[in-house]
Amino acid sequence: MARVGVTPERLTLAGAELADEVGFDQVTVSELARRFDVKVASLYSHLKNSQDLKTRIALLALEELADRAADALAGRSGKDALIALANVYRDYAHEHPGRYAAAQFRLDPETAAASAGVRHARMTRAILRGYDLAEPDQTHAVRLLGSVFHGYVSLEMGGGFSHSAPDTQETWNRTLDALDALLRNWPAA
Repeated sequence: MARVGVTPERLTLAGAELADEVGFDQVTVSELARRFDVKVASLYSHLKNSQDLKTRIALLALEELADRAADALAGRSGKDALIALANVYRDYAHEHPGRYAAAQFRLDPETAAASAGVRHARMTRAILRGYDLAEPDQTHAVRLLGSVFHGYVSLEMGGGFSHSAPDTQETWNRTLDALDALLRNWPAA
């Protein structure tokens, strides 16, 4: 019998909160059961296993990020849109480090195709159309932006930039200026 109030949605949200507290890699059904003060077996009526829980958290994180990005991008284009998108990722990572890590979780192709990850790609490509990039350059640019945003945020959160001046915000701003300049002057194949 399912415990009153325990639903897959509540478990997913609690798992996301747990990920932000202890790290996405540390999220397990066992730890979640402790949080709900229930036996692990009772959660298996709502979740298949820890992989299922992590997939659900990843989908939640992708949805939250896509919603924030859509709000931030509304009415913006060009460099303003690029900066808005970059700041959404950076801010989300700082506010929700476990969920941000979950957003990087590898999903099976069918789940990925039905996820908010598709919205992320569409929004990024919409920004790139403002830079007049066509395929295959758009795909190269999407990969570049994802690498820079994720790489910068990962290094920053890991303390990689805390040992020297200038301030990381100044470097972030310069990085976005450089990306804008690159996208406006994309090299020919």
